[in-house]
Amino acid sequence: MGGTAIELVEVSPRDGLQNEPRILPVEIRAELIERAIAAGASRLEVASFVRPDAVPQMAGAEEVVDRLPPGAARYIGLVLNKRGALRALETQVDEIGFVCVASDSFGMRNQRQSSAQSLEIACDVLELAGSEGRAAQAMIAVAWGCPFEGRVSREHVVAMARRLAAAGSHEIGLADTIGIARPEEVEHLTRMVVEAVGPVPVRVHLHDTRGMGVANALAAIRGGARVIDASIGGTGGCPFAPGAAGNLATEDFVYATGGGPDGGEGGALLLDLDRLVDTAHWLNRQLGRERTSALARTHRVGD
Repeated sequence: MGGTAIELVEVSPRDGLQNEPRILPVEIRAELIERAIAAGASRLEVASFVRPDAVPQMAGAEEVVDRLPPGAARYIGLVLNKRGALRALETQVDEIGFVCVASDSFGMRNQRQSSAQSLEIACDVLELAGSEGRAAQAMIAVAWGCPFEGRVSREHVVAMARRLAAAGSHEIGLADTIGIARPEEVEHLTRMVVEAVGPVPVRVHLHDTRGMGVANALAAIRGGARVIDASIGGTGGCPFAPGAAGNLATEDFVYATGGGPDGGEGGALLLDLDRLVDTAHWLNRQLGRERTSALARTHRVGD
């Protein structure tokens, strides 16, 4: 880790749940957030302000946010358009998150927007949030590859990142949405974007589809990323990536940084591994499934 301070964004309450077949009630989603905060998470994606008929797993976003303890952590509300942003701005979320797309095919199927359209809407949302005095940031989806178009042009991703930074995004996100990237590719693109948008920090969102989650996270850090997304239990996935194994697991990443109950050196993430693993098992029970992260299979609470 080289002493570099790395921030973790806990995404299990949003990206971790939005593709699960079992829909969790508002009170359970709020409890997941509270458990993550108790384990040491200080910044979380807590809800997605989208149409409940489109993403029923995220229905009741306002009710979830209303249940959260004010000031206990930094809360992010994800939006896909201005309507969602206006909803989020009526709540206590600390920042607005937006996802734009690096490929037209993925954008049309996922958000009914081309890459250029999603970028324009992202800039509009950033401006709206700024006018309301609320922080906002944007993530570029399928930055390393699209399930319909294959590899995505690095130059296109860098150009999008520059535009978002100029529009006021307080960080630039890069998402390996379908878990296709290799560590060398993650490090390369991350470094290109870091050099293009500095001093705006770069955030990386990774899926563990091919078992590369932890390796890619460490590669992103080598490339200059300062923020990494992760999800308790490795929950999540992409509906356009058959067999996707979910997001980078929070507990696996914390362990890889040298964090945990015994502490660590430099930039180690000092979250509570016992609490993370316990919550991963609890979340599995809520979702009625058995899929677990590597650490959840090997770490016994209390060790």
